[in-house]
Amino acid sequence: MKRVLLVSVAALVAAAGLAGCGSSEKAKEKAAATTGAAEARSAKDLGGMDALVAAAKKEGQLNVITLPHDWANYGEILKKFSEKYGIKINEANPDGSSADEINAVKNLKGQDRAPDVLDLGSAFAISAAKEGLLAPYKVEKWDEIPANQKDADGQWFNDYGGYVSIGCDAKKIAVCPQTFADLLKPEYKGKVALNGNPTKSGSAFAGVYAAALANGGTFDNIQPGIDFFGKLKASGNYIPVESTPATIEKGETPISIDWDYLNAGYADKFKDKGIDWKVAVPADGKYANYYNQAINKTAPHPAAARLWEEFLYSDEGQNLWLKGYARPVRLPKMVAAKTAKGDLVGKLPKVEGEPKFPTPDQITAVKKVLADSWTKAVQG
Repeated sequence: MKRVLLVSVAALVAAAGLAGCGSSEKAKEKAAATTGAAEARSAKDLGGMDALVAAAKKEGQLNVITLPHDWANYGEILKKFSEKYGIKINEANPDGSSADEINAVKNLKGQDRAPDVLDLGSAFAISAAKEGLLAPYKVEKWDEIPANQKDADGQWFNDYGGYVSIGCDAKKIAVCPQTFADLLKPEYKGKVALNGNPTKSGSAFAGVYAAALANGGTFDNIQPGIDFFGKLKASGNYIPVESTPATIEKGETPISIDWDYLNAGYADKFKDKGIDWKVAVPADGKYANYYNQAINKTAPHPAAARLWEEFLYSDEGQNLWLKGYARPVRLPKMVAAKTAKGDLVGKLPKVEGEPKFPTPDQITAVKKVLADSWTKAVQG
């Protein structure tokens, strides 16, 4: 595998008239290999998967950011990847937001601790691509990702997704809300939260988008969602506390608007802790979307970054997301090929109809509206 990977390196060494196996030669080889990986747009560019694996193992490390272990089964995914390839994973800011990821790429550029890979909400993936922060790369399963769920050049591509849902502690709430309209009822005063600030968090952004659809908005018009949360805040029902597993367990956020895979995961997580966590996908605001994988254009471990993506889009990686109640992007193809684990598919929260997604231009436009209006709508 090493021989295949370093063919170009050997040529460079010969051209420079170098000989021997001293430390300087090894350093040059490593630098050249890293440069080749950083420019690779597919595993084929490096000589195939065996060569990519060899290069990634040589780097020996992968920097990830904002991957909570209880989010879509990321804890197990990180463990499996590290064990499979013998690559150390350095984790940063697990409870951060998509905005934090982008800031880390900018602020840590050129440093060994900069993130190699990103997991971004759609609005943030699109903006990062426009800023030239992402490296184009196409995994081996590229053709199984629908065209409308990836950047044509491979700067970002959908990984796993779900529907906006309402989670509720049925032991603290007599009647759990089923719709966005329900959330305005007076019995929910001081109990409704989002998973973060929608100007920074992909999940919270989706919650506002879903609320817009529930109140006469469209993919082009998020304002009704902003107005809804303004009304919810004025009534005292909405609390600007980021909903997390910790706040749920403490009873601080007994009603949480979040992705269905997170809420479904919490139902399992808290079953033995006296919390009866119920999950409902609101019929009046049915909104689905995916997060996106991306590679930092200046990743300090470019081969490991690309191998990480290949692992995530393999059947093994996709089934690990599925285990976390998330809908992996290749799921339709895997169901047809019978490579998706049927017992896991059967546990997904039930939703009627096929999801529709906003376009990148629509997301970019409503993101600006949200940035300009959110704080004013919920202040006070």
